[in-house]
Amino acid sequence: MQLVTTEMIPGAEIVEAIGIARGNTVEARNVGRDITQGLRNIVGGELKAYSKLLSKARDEALSRMEADATAMGADAVINIRLETSQITNGGAEVIAYGTAVRLK
Repeated sequence: MQLVTTEMIPGAEIVEAIGIARGNTVEARNVGRDITQGLRNIVGGELKAYSKLLSKARDEALSRMEADATAMGADAVINIRLETSQITNGGAEVIAYGTAVRLK
């Protein structure tokens, strides 16, 4: 499965656009993380625990999008986009979506 953020795949011919493939996950932070990251927020610097949490969420959303595209019979997903939104206090959704296509 090819996954790209572009509208085309160099060297490949798209023969059919199947539909929108998507995958999402909602991740919540925890109290322990909030305490340590709150201290980091006082002194400055990267909030590494939160960076890791969001990176894991992005990977999961992309994996679920790829599974959705595979179930649709796609060979690739083009024009992939990722969005993040706050769902609840302490919880964020990451969604990955793109156009599932068949290649020649």
